[in-house]
Amino acid sequence: MDIIRNDDGTLVVPIPPVRRHESDDDGEGGDEVVEVAPTTRVLRPGEGGYDEALTAWDLQQDPDRAPAVSTASGREEAMSVVHAVAATDASAADAVDTLQDPEASGEALRHVLVGGVHSVEDFAAEVADAEGGDPLPAHQATKIIGEVLAELD
Repeated sequence: MDIIRNDDGTLVVPIPPVRRHESDDDGEGGDEVVEVAPTTRVLRPGEGGYDEALTAWDLQQDPDRAPAVSTASGREEAMSVVHAVAATDASAADAVDTLQDPEASGEALRHVLVGGVHSVEDFAAEVADAEGGDPLPAHQATKIIGEVLAELD
């Protein structure tokens, strides 16, 4: 089962099925293995495991993609697009349309995600320094990054 990204930024992640062995207490007395149906969990930006799940979701969009590499120009455009979505009423689609090098910006954002929460926090602080204003909370920055990556894919 794949990770599903909802329009509100939440992620539906699969939880692997749990295997358990029948015991003598069940009255059967055998060693039969019983599979329990797989379940899912909804993760919201800011919850534990969200950044990792978003990275996994992004990778499942293109599993053959090489590891993310951030360039200076890609990072600058990525900061600009994240700021535009956060500070204005612009949608991620509108902000992505302004990018000169969408591929480099996407790679820069993927590179931020791979670094985890501290990388997202550092990126949000860098956006605030470059564009002005207060740094975004990590969960909000992660949500915007997810929206931008969804538009780029």
